[in-house]
Amino acid sequence: MASAPSSDLQDLKVALGREIRIHEVSIAELSSLSSSRAAYVKNGNLYFRASIEKAKATEQKQLESAKAKLEKLNAS
Repeated sequence: MASAPSSDLQDLKVALGREIRIHEVSIAELSSLSSSRAAYVKNGNLYFRASIEKAKATEQKQLESAKAKLEKLNAS
């Protein structure tokens, strides 16, 4: 019975690792776009047109949040 919570914790860590990688790739992709291009930012279930800088800032915030959650899990 002790393995179930450990398994759930490990699954959560793996999911956060994937989320972190997705945000890192998104930031790299946004960095490769020319400044004249527009990007889209997901807010809820909708996508809104935004500048590349705003899209990168949003992705960076989400990346930092995911990393903080992972660090908190690793510390416990």
